[in-house]
Amino acid sequence: MALTLKQQLKLAQQLVMTPQLQQAIKLLQLSRLELAETLRQEIEENPLLEEITAGESEGDLSPGTTTRDDKETPESEKTGEISMESVTPMQEINWEDYANYYEGGGFSFSREVNDSNRPSRLDFVSKKTSLQSHLQWQLSHKDLTKEEVKAGLFIIGNLNPQGFLELTKEDIVEEIGCSEDTADHVLSMIQSMDPAGVGGRDVKESLLLQLERLDLGESLAAVIIREHIHTLEIKKYGAIAKATRKPISEVLGAIKVITNLNPFPGRQYNDDDTLYIVPDVYIHKVGDDYLIVLNDEGLPRLRLSSHYQEILDHESDASKETKHYIKDKLKDAAWLINSIQQRQRTIYKVVESLLKFQKGFFEKGVSNLKPLVLRDVAEDIEMHESTISRVTTNKYVHTPQGIFELKYFFSTAIPRKGGKESLAAKSIKEQIRNMIKEEDPNKPLTDNAISEILQEEDIKIARRTIAKYREQLGILPVKHRRNPQLK
Repeated sequence: MALTLKQQLKLAQQLVMTPQLQQAIKLLQLSRLELAETLRQEIEENPLLEEITAGESEGDLSPGTTTRDDKETPESEKTGEISMESVTPMQEINWEDYANYYEGGGFSFSREVNDSNRPSRLDFVSKKTSLQSHLQWQLSHKDLTKEEVKAGLFIIGNLNPQGFLELTKEDIVEEIGCSEDTADHVLSMIQSMDPAGVGGRDVKESLLLQLERLDLGESLAAVIIREHIHTLEIKKYGAIAKATRKPISEVLGAIKVITNLNPFPGRQYNDDDTLYIVPDVYIHKVGDDYLIVLNDEGLPRLRLSSHYQEILDHESDASKETKHYIKDKLKDAAWLINSIQQRQRTIYKVVESLLKFQKGFFEKGVSNLKPLVLRDVAEDIEMHESTISRVTTNKYVHTPQGIFELKYFFSTAIPRKGGKESLAAKSIKEQIRNMIKEEDPNKPLTDNAISEILQEEDIKIARRTIAKYREQLGILPVKHRRNPQLK
């Protein structure tokens, strides 16, 4: 078959993602911190963008709002030119004195030679000590050979965040190439360091190491941990007393010693920072109505520079290239501001729709949360589901019930018998939480018992689902919730 060339006319529709459209979609899904950072970057890169500083006349401007026409703009809002004569020349600033002001104590009558041992201001920057750095610091004060130091650093580097060693002695010998005696010596040294219990293979060994530090290695508490730790977990103290042939009073005293130990010694050096959530939207209840307020605090308030717009006038002496550059930047700035406005309007519409669908939640709490999917909100405000998904990602709302992510209000439906209205999975979880909270500690509810109680309310839910919900709520199994058995 011979290959031939021919022309063909084809008509088709295609969605082209322009850079401006991509930017608008990106802004829609950014969190507050990411949006503020993006706007700061745009202000630096685009000279046509200005931030309205505190004290300036803003009128009815909101974040990303342009000013009025130049003829209507008051002089106080127009961009003024900077007089370079009033600015201190860079060469007149003694940067060496500025940098050494802190190191030199803040004041000196004479020029002194910098002391190399004098602490820098950077030495006072606060940083939380990690478990590894704390142990390495202790190791550095030991009189060790190079091989022992290498083995010690290898062991410390293989401790998990709880402070447990995830290696065997054979792994240390094989990796370092040292003898078994060296591995035992270095491991014992690390286990004797602070915090007590570090370097154990599991909770059991860690607790025994802590008891040895207290000279209780042969006490009743040590016996309970070595031989009856599983019985201790389910709080069958009477069975422990029978097995150890000790009075229940002595067993309770030993258990009190055990409960004062730290089963996870490494957690106190956890370097995870606390993250604070700043809501994107506030919902206030005023009488019988709800007021939606967008949180604009911390976001730059933008406007177009009137100074650069004046350059585009016909009477301006600027070159064509300059005017063309300013026009492009003006178009980008206007698109950015409009995209921010559209983002804020879309968030408002989504929150308004959520308020309508989940009115019971805002009135009475989580137990009244209704099943809701993205399609419901999308159809309500006549937008695409993907837009709703982007808007509700990493956005938080402050409500009379607390602070929640917008995605929290979407929940799968749990069907009910007899054609009754379905319930949201999150409301079922709240019911489970309340049931366990009000249970009898002597006879706590099992997962099967909770399932049967829910079935009496025409809520069909399996025992395994109850167990999954309970784990998601951070609630312990029934054997750990039961009061101690002393007989």
